[in-house]
Amino acid sequence: MRFAELFGREPDGRWAAPGRVNLIGEHVDYAQGLCLPFALAQRTVVEVAARTDGRLRLRSLSETDGWEGTLDEVGPGSPAGWAGYVAGVLWALREAGHEVGGIDLLVTDTVPLGAGLSSSAALESAAALAVDDLFGLGLGGSPTGRGTLVAASQRAENEVVGAATGGMDQAASMLSTAGHALLLDTRDNSTRQVPFAPRDVGLGLLVIDTRVRHSHADGQYGARRASVEKAAATLGLPSLRDASLADVESLEGEAQRRARHVVTEIARVRETVELLDAGRLADIGPLLDASHASLAGDYEVSCAELDLACAAAREAGAAGARMTGGGFGGSAIALVPLDRADAVADAVRAAFADAGYREPEIRPAEPSEGATRLS
Repeated sequence: MRFAELFGREPDGRWAAPGRVNLIGEHVDYAQGLCLPFALAQRTVVEVAARTDGRLRLRSLSETDGWEGTLDEVGPGSPAGWAGYVAGVLWALREAGHEVGGIDLLVTDTVPLGAGLSSSAALESAAALAVDDLFGLGLGGSPTGRGTLVAASQRAENEVVGAATGGMDQAASMLSTAGHALLLDTRDNSTRQVPFAPRDVGLGLLVIDTRVRHSHADGQYGARRASVEKAAATLGLPSLRDASLADVESLEGEAQRRARHVVTEIARVRETVELLDAGRLADIGPLLDASHASLAGDYEVSCAELDLACAAAREAGAAGARMTGGGFGGSAIALVPLDRADAVADAVRAAFADAGYREPEIRPAEPSEGATRLS
């Protein structure tokens, strides 16, 4: 169904924002850690028209339910479902003092939902850039201004939707550039573009969607975040960014395991960036493997399908593989020689078939541009 058929007029424009893959630095963005995501070619596209009456009419071609209401009805917990990601962005911008009005919005294309590629941040970022353009906020033209849109998108997810995510996903979707990964320091939200062009050195990245679906708002993600914050408080630190391995060893049980992942993962990000800056992209594979082992063992956010995807990819010749995203399903990534990409993909599919799992969806990943206006 077209925009005009739904809303009785043509849209003012079309905006798109990408999903993301986190190369390394998982579950540390809410511990003031370092992350290294990059934007995907897969994008969420929205068609939007401004309104003058403060009403929101939100529809999606991939969802049976829409939402209609006023800006005054938007707030923590309302609206529920996917519409909260869009309405929440307008609410957060208005809360921050920006003058925004109502919109008609249709989501026409989406990043694969629940695949660990941050479909929610892609939707928030596309909506945020559209609202910025339509209401003349003047934020989308500079990294600093885009940072304000990132903050609004994160607040929408945290406070309106109720998912206790950090800001990595929104930053990657809004700020990434092609041929680079985005080094994000979540302590001060500073960013740096790090060269990351696997094809230039005969390598590629495969995204392996296990088709096991997850939801960040189901409590597991929030529980991990709470455990990290509790561990920091036990150590008397503002965050685990300030912890050492010796500090971690003073903890016990689950708190120790969770904290150990965070501290070692931040160190792995630093090592990865050093290698990429030195032109040694081909040497990051062992760090990807170590990241997965930590996420599966200490942080316990993997699942049987993710573990199998990584193991099968390595056995077939991948230089390294790890789960990516929040976990409990979703996707893994594998760094592979280009001439082995098909063989690795076939080996993963065969392993899933032997285990009786659904066939995974496997696609190449290219470091791509962030959110943009299409028309």
